[in-house]
Amino acid sequence: MGYRAQNPGEKLVLQIGYSHTVEFPIPSNITINVEGVNRIRVSGIDKEVVGEVAAKIRAIRPPDSYKGKGIKYADEKLHLKPGKTGKVSAKK
Repeated sequence: MGYRAQNPGEKLVLQIGYSHTVEFPIPSNITINVEGVNRIRVSGIDKEVVGEVAAKIRAIRPPDSYKGKGIKYADEKLHLKPGKTGKVSAKK
């Protein structure tokens, strides 16, 4: 929601709600494609390295368990927490 990704050259530029843009250097054996405005596809030969790079990108802004915002995997399901219940404290 309002996040943008660009792939100019050998870095991934993310606008993810911070006051500044975040630049992520792309390793030489990994290919990153930006599909549309906010979908990132990480691919490569070594499955372990692909998973590590995807986890590092996700760690820049992990999903919030209350609002559901953040960078998440395409097949990831979030379980949102209910938040405050709005109880009125008893006055003595």
